[in-house]
Amino acid sequence: MNDNSPLRLDLKGSPAKELFLGSILEENLFPYPKFKPAEAETVRMVIESIDRFMGGYADKYRQFDVQGAQPPEYVDALRELGLFGIIIPEEYSGLGLSNAAYSRILQQTSRYDASTSLTIGAHSSIGMKGLLLFGSEEQKRRYLPKLASGEIVAAFCLTEAGSGSDAASIKTTAKRNSDGSWCLNGEKIWISNGAFADFFTVFARSGSEKGQLSAFIVERSFAGVSNGPKEDKMGIRASATTTVTFENVTVPAANLLGEEGQGFKIAMSILNNGRTGLGGGCVGAMKESIARAARQAAERKQFGRSIAEFGLVKEKIAQMTVNCFAAESIVNMVAYYIDHGVEDFSVEAAISKVFATEALWECANEALQVAGGNGFMREFPYERVVRDSRINLIFEGTNEILRLYIALSGMKDAGEYLKEIGRGAGQIFNDPIKGFGVLSGYVQKKMGRLTSLGKDRIDSVHPLLKEDAAVYEEYTVQLANSAEGVLRHFGKDIIGKQFTSKRFANAVIDLFAGLCVLSRVTSIINESSAAKAVDAINIAHIFTQQAKRRMNQNLRRLKRNEDSLMKKLADHVVAKQGYEWDVL
Repeated sequence: MNDNSPLRLDLKGSPAKELFLGSILEENLFPYPKFKPAEAETVRMVIESIDRFMGGYADKYRQFDVQGAQPPEYVDALRELGLFGIIIPEEYSGLGLSNAAYSRILQQTSRYDASTSLTIGAHSSIGMKGLLLFGSEEQKRRYLPKLASGEIVAAFCLTEAGSGSDAASIKTTAKRNSDGSWCLNGEKIWISNGAFADFFTVFARSGSEKGQLSAFIVERSFAGVSNGPKEDKMGIRASATTTVTFENVTVPAANLLGEEGQGFKIAMSILNNGRTGLGGGCVGAMKESIARAARQAAERKQFGRSIAEFGLVKEKIAQMTVNCFAAESIVNMVAYYIDHGVEDFSVEAAISKVFATEALWECANEALQVAGGNGFMREFPYERVVRDSRINLIFEGTNEILRLYIALSGMKDAGEYLKEIGRGAGQIFNDPIKGFGVLSGYVQKKMGRLTSLGKDRIDSVHPLLKEDAAVYEEYTVQLANSAEGVLRHFGKDIIGKQFTSKRFANAVIDLFAGLCVLSRVTSIINESSAAKAVDAINIAHIFTQQAKRRMNQNLRRLKRNEDSLMKKLADHVVAKQGYEWDVL
């Protein structure tokens, strides 16, 4: 990353949360981060190896998808490439690369096959991330070298039947034995790598005060560990998703991860820290979809002309490109925060997940549309990318849950400044979404940062982007004023106003995404020239104008909307158990 950038960072600041206060945390947005030359060279070599290896399997991924499995020899080859040790420090036999580098590498694997990225990501992003973040030195030395080589593969065991995003409802138990070990009982569902993982990060109720969760390192070799058959899935079919059952499993005392009762914090830290892997995967799949759509548009003829000449096809390809550029800008920025020790990046990480997954979903659909009838045929990769991309909006926190988290986390801090909310504001927002999201403490800012004293100006943006910057400056003020008004009106009841929270989240997503885009395009201009950066400048202009329209709509609809009618209609349909109208 850029050697000079870390000197500017406010390690305790959260740019997304600051927006709710009418403040733009410029030092955490400009200049846009870059890879250090040495790491960039390493990443290029890894990418070249991936291209050689996965390119050789290009005609096999459809077969893996149909069969619903990756051959053992294929997973062995991933081990030999070192793809299970990307972020494990060199002292434990890993490559020791940054989160940004890891994200860029998963971009490359995702250009070929989403299931492969999931196999790697389930291991690195979440499966063994708890060990990296919270493990003791003894635990790290015992497991990390084997995890780095792929001798053992990791899996993350949190979700249970009926719990979904509500991690607080977990029923798996861990009871302490007289010798200090634990007796683990329960079943986890939808576990990626569950069929062949040897290392499980498992969350269970440990019987401490209020039944708090604890995290454990569990080996497949422990008696009582088993898995069910592979799930028959809509997408990412070649990845190994199974149930994992723990029946009277004795877990040594030394395998408690972190402290007893710390499991919820550990789980959410893992998910937040691992989002750059999922984001990178989405960006890679988008880049490949754009390339396919561009080739298809140039080659396909209709009415005697290439369809690339048609305005509505141009619109699709341009929009896919704008969304991909914005997603990549966000994902790389979040990786930068993680790599340089920013303490609170949970909202930015949630934004990266929501934006990137939805951008890919739209991109995959549009690429299929450009391909026409071919896109619908299994002979071509378009339909598989659509199926593979759908899960991204669900796992690692549904996008609905994450939108509530984004909004309520930001309003928590804005609420701390309102006398009407008073001292109780912090407690009101301590648990905005039951069972999901850990609200970080927020560094107190001076009252002078509030929007009543004027708008924050973005000084670091390139002059060619000043008009774009003015849009984000203005809507940051509008967001903060709207948040203050809503908090004054609803007080603690804001937690139940999900339509309102969604609109705030959408506005903040556009603000943060737009600022990341401006930062990146500013760097592109500064490193080349305005003439060479004209297309990147146009991306910034397009995104800003589109974001402006969306933000205007979201903030206006805080007051004027049809929310009550929507709720009544939904209640009616649920009561009737379906759609009751018919033309007969």
